[in-house]
Amino acid sequence: MDEISGRTATLLRSAQRRHLRIANRSGPRCFQLFRHEDVSGVSGTGVVAEGVQWSDGTVALRWGGSYPTTTIWQDGIGALLTVHGHNGRTTIRWLDE
Repeated sequence: MDEISGRTATLLRSAQRRHLRIANRSGPRCFQLFRHEDVSGVSGTGVVAEGVQWSDGTVALRWGGSYPTTTIWQDGIGALLTVHGHNGRTTIRWLDE
């Protein structure tokens, strides 16, 4: 119920529904974000984060360090590397390969 008007609230549904896109391989894939060169001087080199790529392409990334943080990348690995790849100085290491 809407607290201001006293009327029953209605949830508007989108005409377009999102469906799970299934990747070519089954299940999620685990990876490490590996920094070859630390251009910022903040994160250091080596493994700086761990991640999972879900079967629909979405990525969950867990940063380590003093202030651990989890970020979600709806647009996948490409978007993640655009921001954190530092022009090839940071790469993905798939743990299942």
